[in-house]
Amino acid sequence: MSNALFQVPIAVNEPVKAYAPGSSEHTSLIGKYQEMYNQLPIDVPMYIGGKEVRTEDKRPMSPPHDHAKVLGHFNYGDATHVNAAIDAAMAAREEWANLPWEHRASVFLKAADLLAGPFRDKMNVSTMLAQSKNVMQAEIDAACELIDFFKFNVQYMTQVYKEQPESLPGMWNRLEYRPLEGFVFAITPFNFTSICANLCAAPAMMGNVVVWKPAESQMYSAQVIMELFKAAGVPDGVINLISVDGPVAGDVVFKHKDFAGLHFTGSTAVFRHLWKEIGANIADYRSYPRIVGETGGKDFIMVHKSSSPAEVATACSRGAFEFQGQKCSAASRAYIPSNIWEETKSILVQQVSSFKMGSPEDSSNFINAVIDERAFDKIAGYIDYIKTQDDAEIIVGGNYDKSKGYFIEPTVVVTTNPKFRTMCEEIFGPVLTIHVYDENAFEATLDLVDSTSDYALTGSIISNDRYAINLAMKKLENAAGNFYINDKPTGAVVGQQPFGGARGSGTNDKAGAAMNLLRWVSARTIKETFVPPTDYRYPFLG
Repeated sequence: MSNALFQVPIAVNEPVKAYAPGSSEHTSLIGKYQEMYNQLPIDVPMYIGGKEVRTEDKRPMSPPHDHAKVLGHFNYGDATHVNAAIDAAMAAREEWANLPWEHRASVFLKAADLLAGPFRDKMNVSTMLAQSKNVMQAEIDAACELIDFFKFNVQYMTQVYKEQPESLPGMWNRLEYRPLEGFVFAITPFNFTSICANLCAAPAMMGNVVVWKPAESQMYSAQVIMELFKAAGVPDGVINLISVDGPVAGDVVFKHKDFAGLHFTGSTAVFRHLWKEIGANIADYRSYPRIVGETGGKDFIMVHKSSSPAEVATACSRGAFEFQGQKCSAASRAYIPSNIWEETKSILVQQVSSFKMGSPEDSSNFINAVIDERAFDKIAGYIDYIKTQDDAEIIVGGNYDKSKGYFIEPTVVVTTNPKFRTMCEEIFGPVLTIHVYDENAFEATLDLVDSTSDYALTGSIISNDRYAINLAMKKLENAAGNFYINDKPTGAVVGQQPFGGARGSGTNDKAGAAMNLLRWVSARTIKETFVPPTDYRYPFLG
């Protein structure tokens, strides 16, 4: 039993290792990469109620940068496995929900320390291999951000529980934060290992049980996440991993009376479809489900005429091309004033031309492969389209090759048309489109930035003029949920910049903040009267 008010360890952001060539961490990581690349092919199961479930339907897993190599297979399921996962979650629910909060906190604090230590190389390498992230992108995602999610969310959990109402004389008012009545369905993307684990862990930390469907291209690191949860002491059935076709899973989950919440990161179109499915079945649920989603983006860099060309170029090259532009927050459109364009262009072309591209095993490679052939073909299609248009030109990049891996050169496009297709549509790849505007049309261009896209995830203003910064902040108030001043629009850190956007970019229930955890509890107000009245008559009755 809990008989004390416990103080959790103060959360501190996990230091990012530098992985300088020759350092001990670099030697250890690359050694682990070679070990996991050369090991016998693995067989990734589904995890349902503590059991490893395998099927006859084996799907291959290959590195995007070396697609002929088969790392192993994952087991593909069907509707029976979805039902089994829901049953396992509901069987585990009561005991997990009733476990004192400090024990749930301890599980995830242990997960953080395990990831910081013995699991670090394995988690990073699984992300490098199957998601084609370079050393640094894997470290800041699969290790540091996930450790931060675990530690800071424990701290935020205590903040939620501490939020209590006032009590007047003669009574005691309390708020009890109960887990949702049912199970949470987590649907996660390929691009961030930390997001995948957090979309399961955040609801579970608050006492919920979870059915988790990862992206098929993230199954390799998903297995490592499940191994980490097991080692940390997450009980069987609390988090269940399934790999099934999306519509098959949805047909079971969204018609189940115990469906209580959706934690989603993925495309806007899919999220809107799922919302409709939930709405169509709303009368069948025990309670109104919580719907939390972070979806697409068409993220911008807005530049003022007072800016430094070198700063602008670097914000573009890092913001647009780290992890091949496959970040929800990646800069994909930029507005640069005419007075600094030529110098900015020169620096940007030089920087992008200097990028090395290849396997993550070579840590000097800044650029790796895009995630799969479907993504490759889509991005290549955009590049081919650009080459046929009179109002746009490619100033660097524009080539691609999938003979060995899904490699696309970082591509910078300049257009005279501010509503050009690649200024408006989400590409999710290494393509940055720039519109050069009249240096004296700053305010009109701000209106253009705000109205061009249906999304509102991230964006930045680069300026050395404080009045211009203030104007941009007001004009672009609703254009980005994460807004950056004199920086690239990527790189949100847990505990520092809670992440999420609105409009077509999601529900803005910031990951890495207490407001996200609040979505996974249902509060009960308790009023206790110490000396109840014994007569119905009020004084006004005389």
